[in-house]
Amino acid sequence: MAEKEIEAPVITLTLEDDTELECALLAVFPVNGQDYAAMIPVEQLDDEDGEIFLYRYKELGNDELDITNIEDDAEFEEVSEAFDALLDEEEFNSIELD
Repeated sequence: MAEKEIEAPVITLTLEDDTELECALLAVFPVNGQDYAAMIPVEQLDDEDGEIFLYRYKELGNDELDITNIEDDAEFEEVSEAFDALLDEEEFNSIELD
């Protein structure tokens, strides 16, 4: 089976148990002046029920990124709602009008 070519940038996350997980960067979007990233594990790209990870995101320069967990439940909820709105907007924009 041929491997699927990934168009999105791939970021390797180190999880709490020190395992590494390759994720495709779906979007970077601002919420209240802070940037956040939405990522999906590469092996779940074709799965429409794939798990989306949301993190704080900051570009440090020299191709270095600072990706940190969102610890606060209220902040996570706000970021999750913003990402859902972004998805809704993308769906709306992709509708072809005849």
